Amino acid sequence: MAFACGAWDQDASSHPALGAGPTVSPFLSLLLSISAGLSEAELDSMKFLCRDKITKRRRESVRSGRELFEILMEQQHIGSDNLHFLRKLLERIRRGDLLSQLEQFEEEGGLGTPDDQPDEQEKRLLKLANDVICENIGRDWKKLLRQLGMPEVKLDRIEADYQFKSYEQLVQGLREWQRWKGKDAKVADLIKALRGCHLNLVADLVEEKISQLNTGAR
Repeated sequence: MAFACGAWDQDASSHPALGAGPTVSPFLSLLLSISAGLSEAELDSMKFLCRDKITKRRRESVRSGRELFEILMEQQHIGSDNLHFLRKLLERIRRGDLLSQLEQFEEEGGLGTPDDQPDEQEKRLLKLANDVICENIGRDWKKLLRQLGMPEVKLDRIEADYQFKSYEQLVQGLREWQRWKGKDAKVADLIKALRGCHLNLVADLVEEKISQLNTGAR
């Protein structure tokens, strides 16, 4: 299956950490782990759910979750920054344990090494800020993410994947921004973007929560 290697190599080469040393793409590791956990019946169910995306001939050739994921990556239905369809497949086969792996990947930003991520203190601040923002912003989510510099094509995809769910759109948008920025994701940028959108009350709330956190840590 020559196409398969290309799909896996393409996703691996797009990951910044793979250029140095023996680092393995965390996204591909996630897919291998999910594939290993699938029963034959679950794989058959996932293949059936892909019938509108993959031709019958190619579906019939699939013998493992890995092969199915290779085709889905090749056709750009899934990727390290495009997890919506994979999540739906796991939901449909009722594998909450595998969904938990996917959610952990998202929460960690899909990054490969500590050098790719904010430090632990910044991660705590980002999580706190994200929680405050998600509790206090609704329809303005795209405005905020544009202010953060997110490409319009990413915003459109998030909006399509989570139609009429503004809270989830914002949650996924902030995760996508943090994954996109990697170690350069800073809570200060979130506050600056909030003020740039004239969401000063939310920015004040974020700063207040950070101040409380820092005071409690002393």
